[in-house]
Amino acid sequence: MKDKRSFFERLTGAVNPREMEAEESLETRHLSIGSKGGSKRASIEESVPEEGELTVDVYQTSDDIIMKTIVAGVKPEDLDISITRDMVTIRGSRQEASEVNEGDYFHKELYWGTFSRTILLPQEIDVDASEASEKHGLLTLRLPKLDKSRQTKLKVRSS
Repeated sequence: MKDKRSFFERLTGAVNPREMEAEESLETRHLSIGSKGGSKRASIEESVPEEGELTVDVYQTSDDIIMKTIVAGVKPEDLDISITRDMVTIRGSRQEASEVNEGDYFHKELYWGTFSRTILLPQEIDVDASEASEKHGLLTLRLPKLDKSRQTKLKVRSS
């Protein structure tokens, strides 16, 4: 089957809302035909909401690993950032104000709903010294690297 989406839609992953409605009606018919055999699997899978994935930039400086992602439209208190020494997970939700009827859209590309992203870090970080900041919709995480080559001398006390 030939992909009927425009070059822009294929490049960005955008979906034309009118084509989505047509596909959804085809899927609904297919699911209803497939579910006549008593299988409820299709209806269960259909009720699981799809989760978006954040795009990220990750780079390093001499002391830190820096991670940046766009979270425009999300309040900082609605972000959940979990970090371990070797992994970062960012979760949140972007809610759309329902000011426009679905049928009135000409083009709809913005993602609304829950999203997450988990990144395995190339080096261990200091979890306690890590910082997160948000400015103009850009979330920046500063994750200090652990220096495994750093040594310290321990003094032995006698009792």
